[in-house]
Amino acid sequence: MEFETILLDIDGPVATITLNRPGAMNAFTHDMRDDVCAALDATDADDTVRAVIFTGAGRAFCAGADLSTGAETFNAVSQAQADGELDDSDPRWRDSGGVMNLRIWKSQKPVIAAINGPAVGIGATMILPMDVRFALKGAKMAYPFSRRGIAWDGAASWFLPRIVGVSTAMDWALSGRTFRTEEAHEAGLIKALFDEAESVLDAARAYAHELAETTAPVSVAVMRQMAWRMLGPHTPMDAHRIESKAILHAGMGPDAAEGVMSFLEKRSPDFPLKPSKDLPPWYPFWDEEEY
Repeated sequence: MEFETILLDIDGPVATITLNRPGAMNAFTHDMRDDVCAALDATDADDTVRAVIFTGAGRAFCAGADLSTGAETFNAVSQAQADGELDDSDPRWRDSGGVMNLRIWKSQKPVIAAINGPAVGIGATMILPMDVRFALKGAKMAYPFSRRGIAWDGAASWFLPRIVGVSTAMDWALSGRTFRTEEAHEAGLIKALFDEAESVLDAARAYAHELAETTAPVSVAVMRQMAWRMLGPHTPMDAHRIESKAILHAGMGPDAAEGVMSFLEKRSPDFPLKPSKDLPPWYPFWDEEEY
């Protein structure tokens, strides 16, 4: 599959999506949004893929939105040459970064960030719906929206406070200041830091292969969505209801039998169920209103 702004490489059970505009420090464009969404459609449809890694080509992960259009960069109405009364509920005005990040959030496969360099703006918000993040020591990060006169993008106002807490999220977002990955690691956003960009990607690949070799793909797909969607309800009873259904149906299935027997027989598991066709009858368990 060919893309304009990314590379998609599938090596055994691990897919790597590389943001591929190195001359522009992988700055985000609408084409990149479309390419990422299409690549995730492909990885979800491929049962051989067990985990997806995001990284950047060259010296950056993603330097944020492409600012080459100058003052009109964030003026979607002007860029579309739209006239007449503005209806801001029209889906065509949806935040482009948010469209991409929601697609990452909906992935059936775990998503791992290998942050090989600066991650700013959408480059720092697109890592939020990912599940585990590895990063280069000393790399710059920023949520500079207040300094650009705009607002959060990529659904960051939902994701970031849930990951690092409201106080840290407010500090980073309201100030728009630049900070280093060491601070992000201390705040819990980053799992581990490495001295070399190559080591960041190596760590992400090792983590992805561990998931592929030891976990059931349907269990991972279901648990990933359960975790994200249980950040909203106000009581643990909501989680209990869903977990009760999940354990009930999973316990009757072949993956549970294989998980137990492979452990008892001290061998690597071979889970038979596939996310493309074997998700349980209660899934999806949420009511999702379209934009």
